[in-house]
Amino acid sequence: MNAAPDIPGANKAEARVEAQRERILAAAQKCFVERGFHGASMANIAETAGMSAGLIYRYFAGKSEIILAIVEHQLSMLLNDINLKRKVDITAELIASFDRGGDDQSRGMNPALLLEMSAEATRDPSIAASLDGFDRALRDALAGWLGEDDEDGRPGLPQPLAQQRALLMQVLFEGLKVRQTREPDLDRSLLEAALREFVPQLLKA
Repeated sequence: MNAAPDIPGANKAEARVEAQRERILAAAQKCFVERGFHGASMANIAETAGMSAGLIYRYFAGKSEIILAIVEHQLSMLLNDINLKRKVDITAELIASFDRGGDDQSRGMNPALLLEMSAEATRDPSIAASLDGFDRALRDALAGWLGEDDEDGRPGLPQPLAQQRALLMQVLFEGLKVRQTREPDLDRSLLEAALREFVPQLLKA
């Protein structure tokens, strides 16, 4: 059977829809970071996106659907940003993440948005499910990395221990994001010194 031919008009229409959705999500994310999920109205999002609220409803059923789309995008972006199949300086990665989330929203998890997600997960089962799925995927990826032993410096921990250390690494990452919202001007030399002392303990059997 021959493959169905591409339909240029349909492809362009899909691209326009995707571009509009991305425009709305970018505007909504800005509003949510500044005002919180519940403080930001559809009118705020529409004004930031430079379109009418009615047009937004052509692409999203409502604010809750926009929130879920942003949560899934942020979590996917963060997981994709973690490349564990290479030599990794965990301390340098943590410091880079701390710096990146504050002024470059294209990569990493925005700390204010992470806190909003965590709070919203206590009220919205769909967001809670997204966060739970991400947590499991990240922990498994970290445990897999910790359990390998090769020339790239992976520590080769037994799997039960690797799972424990992966959980501690997640707690450390999330704690740093909270600290970033509270103390964005934290002395980087102090942070690095503290991490250089603590992180190696996570890699020891």
